[in-house]
Amino acid sequence: MDQLSYTPPFLLKNGLTMTVYAALRAKKTWEKTTPHREPHYQDQIFLGAGKVPIFGQYAIAEHSRGTIIGTYGITGDLNNQWFLRLLGRKAYAKGYSVVLFDWRAHGKTAELSPTLTSDGIFEGEDFVRIAAKAKALGCPPPFWFTGYSLGGQLALWGVKAAQTVSSWGNNLNFSESDFAGGAVICPSLDSNRSLSYLVKDPFGKYLEKAIAKELKRLARRIYKAHPQNIDPEAIKRANSIWGFDQELVIERLGFSSVEDYYNASSALPLLTQFQKPTLILYAADDPLFDPTIIPDLQAAARQNSKIDLMLTQYGGHVGYISSKSCQRQSQDPDRWWGWNRVLEWCDRLGYSED
Repeated sequence: MDQLSYTPPFLLKNGLTMTVYAALRAKKTWEKTTPHREPHYQDQIFLGAGKVPIFGQYAIAEHSRGTIIGTYGITGDLNNQWFLRLLGRKAYAKGYSVVLFDWRAHGKTAELSPTLTSDGIFEGEDFVRIAAKAKALGCPPPFWFTGYSLGGQLALWGVKAAQTVSSWGNNLNFSESDFAGGAVICPSLDSNRSLSYLVKDPFGKYLEKAIAKELKRLARRIYKAHPQNIDPEAIKRANSIWGFDQELVIERLGFSSVEDYYNASSALPLLTQFQKPTLILYAADDPLFDPTIIPDLQAAARQNSKIDLMLTQYGGHVGYISSKSCQRQSQDPDRWWGWNRVLEWCDRLGYSED
């Protein structure tokens, strides 16, 4: 897609500004920007890979055209991740059934299990198992997997798992034909490069500290719910994103170093393997990710026709708030350019399969 297809408001033509505005300001006003009401969700405990209980919510649309399954980024929970709740409202209003979930070590899932994150290694299978259960509950195929930021990485692992479900999930009553594809916004693709870039950047290091603070709070919540399964001293030592994974994650997953763990869980190498349509929205001015990833992402998209890459000049990290002129040009109902493109893409893909 031409980069000119997306333009932000003039004052948000800076990746850091867009990111901070979306994180601090838009979260307070987003409900005023959409006419759509919250779907009537039903709570559900799903079983992910290794029978890990995962808390989610689902809503079945009348005359549903398919089901969108999504989760959020590195921190948060279903109650405060407004960007995901916005997707739920918009997707449901367009006739999609919706499943949203707290991924491993987050929200109510953390209360159910002390199992920590694996940044996609097991969460990809979680997506598929959630889809299989959602299908049994009445959510119809085709299924789309989605997410943003680190949740986008998880959804990309979900694409990989779904397209090979016949080789490992014969008991799920979920087939590759039930799965339509994936659609992600600002996904994490190479954790080693991006984290190194972030902590060296004059402004990025403050974003990293803020994320690390939230990870520490997450770890304390897990300790409160499962004190026998997590070392409080390790939590005290986990004062960075890298430190969180060093102290709490890698040993349980069998990795000798955080670098090895990030290499194993990063999503960029997966892209050339995809056999299902996958939309990636990625902003060149995203302040959280190393810009050197962009040429590699473009190369992967060129090598695989299943990858639909929308690389934009602006957008920040999980921002994509559009200007009034951009809304008119795109014929969008609101300012949420990213989710509008995701749903437009799902619509088009669904129609092409009819």
